[in-house]
Amino acid sequence: MVEDFIREYAKKIVNKPEAIDIQITNAPDNTYEILILADAQDVGRLIGRDGKMVGSLKTFISGTKAKDGKNYRIAVQAH
Repeated sequence: MVEDFIREYAKKIVNKPEAIDIQITNAPDNTYEILILADAQDVGRLIGRDGKMVGSLKTFISGTKAKDGKNYRIAVQAH
């Protein structure tokens, strides 16, 4: 659910939606690292001015913690 939401959200923000890829890794402390891979020109759009765009994603993801008890971290990277 979280992965699908982030993928669709990111595709609506960027100029090259076909370049969006999401990778999720699980750490031993029940924390999931969500890596958003995007075109180099779109990384700034995903982060947003003063980090507001990625901050809004983090706020949404923190709301899912109440439902499934998992911790999430989000990172944006060019590929």
